[in-house]
Amino acid sequence: MSESRTAAGKPPQRADARRNAGNVLEAAAAVFVTSGVEAPIREIAARAGVGTATIYRHYPTRADLILAVYRLQVEALAEAGPALLAGEAGPHEALVQWIDRFVDFVITKQGLASVLQSDEPCYDPLHAYFLERLVPVCTQLLDAAAAAGEIVPGQDAHELMRGVGSLCAGAGTAAYYDARRLVKLLVNGLRRA
Repeated sequence: MSESRTAAGKPPQRADARRNAGNVLEAAAAVFVTSGVEAPIREIAARAGVGTATIYRHYPTRADLILAVYRLQVEALAEAGPALLAGEAGPHEALVQWIDRFVDFVITKQGLASVLQSDEPCYDPLHAYFLERLVPVCTQLLDAAAAAGEIVPGQDAHELMRGVGSLCAGAGTAAYYDARRLVKLLVNGLRRA
């Protein structure tokens, strides 16, 4: 009997198993925002509508789950850039919308800071992965806006992303601190006079 195999040599997942894995990642992302990355697995399972065994079947360790959530969200952000550019809003508006999504990502990942700075070697590649996937997308958006004459040319994507990240670092520390407003000022400062 010949059984169908994936590229990794494993049998392909059933549709319900893929759906459960996706539900778990969405639930984990939401729970991490409200309860932190150390939230009980049963809280994630309840939100996903699955048992804890389902989570452990897909993600044997908490680190596996954290990594999967982080990668899923980085991929969504990476895919959003070209999609926004292809829209009708124009390159500067695409940049503004992408940066707004980037702000969401950075603010919700503040709880990951302690995990990413831990001694766990499994988290070491995350920062490089983040840069490899997102700097080119931000560069593409900046270049398109500059080519359209909407922003001053020669902007550095990595520098912009670091600036946005620094502004977001204060989010949640004081009621009067509005990271989104500050990031909007930063992005609007790129416009041609």
